[in-house]
Amino acid sequence: MPQEQYAQRSTMQSSEGPHVYKVGIYGWRKRCLYFFVLLLMILILVNLAMTIWILKVMNFTIDGMGNLRITEKGLKLEGDSEFLKPLYAKEIRSRTGNPLYFQSAQNVTVNILNEKSKVLTRLVTGPKAVEAYSQKFQVLTTSGKLLFSADDNEVVVGAERLKVLESLVK
Repeated sequence: MPQEQYAQRSTMQSSEGPHVYKVGIYGWRKRCLYFFVLLLMILILVNLAMTIWILKVMNFTIDGMGNLRITEKGLKLEGDSEFLKPLYAKEIRSRTGNPLYFQSAQNVTVNILNEKSKVLTRLVTGPKAVEAYSQKFQVLTTSGKLLFSADDNEVVVGAERLKVLESLVK
C-alpha cells in the first residue's frame, strides 16, 4: 500500500505542471546579510572620518606635511623639529640671518663618510668635551689665516701672540 501512495503522488505532481521555487534569501539569513552590510557601511564611514581627521591633524597639504614642504630644490623644514632616528642629508642650512640650532640630551655626532660608508672624520660634541677624530685638525680665522693645526706629526700655533694662562703641570 505505501508503494501505491508514492506512485499516485508522483503522477499527481506531474499532472499539476511545473513547480515554481522561490530563489533568494529569506528569514534570519536576510536579516544577517542586512546587518553585515550595515556594519560594513559604518566601518567604511568611520575609516573615512579617521582618515580625514589624520590628514587635518598632521596638516597635510598639496605642498607637504606639517612644517615639511616639498620645493624644487628638495625638502624645506620650517620651525622646530625633532628627529627620533639619524638624519641623512646632503645639505642642512638655516634661513638667511637665522641661526641653526642642534640640541641633544647626550651628544651631537657628525660623521663624514667615504663612498664605501666608512667613517673618515667624526666630530662629537658631548656634555664634557668636544672631540674631533680626523687625520688633521685646523682652526682658521674668518679671513682664512691658520690659528691652530694638529696632525700625527706636528702641532702648529699660527697666532702672532701665544698666551698661556695657567700651567697644566703641577
